[in-house]
Amino acid sequence: MEERRRAHPDAGALPNGPGAAAVLASGFGCFALGVLSVAADKSHTLKTMLNFYPPSGPLSGVTTCAVAIWLVAWALLEWRWRKRDVAMARMNTAAFVLLGLGLLLTIPAVGDLF
Repeated sequence: MEERRRAHPDAGALPNGPGAAAVLASGFGCFALGVLSVAADKSHTLKTMLNFYPPSGPLSGVTTCAVAIWLVAWALLEWRWRKRDVAMARMNTAAFVLLGLGLLLTIPAVGDLF
């Protein structure tokens, strides 16, 4: 078996698409959390719609929807990239940019700018 690996180093290599899908989807989920938190703060209608659990207010709907967006994005990207190799550096960069934007949008002073 060791001889076979030396002869064909890529014989057992797995595509990185599913891992890239998980990384990028996490960025989408973080960004969705930021966008939904600002939107729920600014729109009375959306605030009412996202109030899934009254003691916590619209935060319950904001986090639930952000998690749903994350899971759907992960499933779709994984399905699309399950047998592909993608540029992980680009996916990591995009995910960190989305994470940063999502975090910025959850800061009240930044959300008040919109």
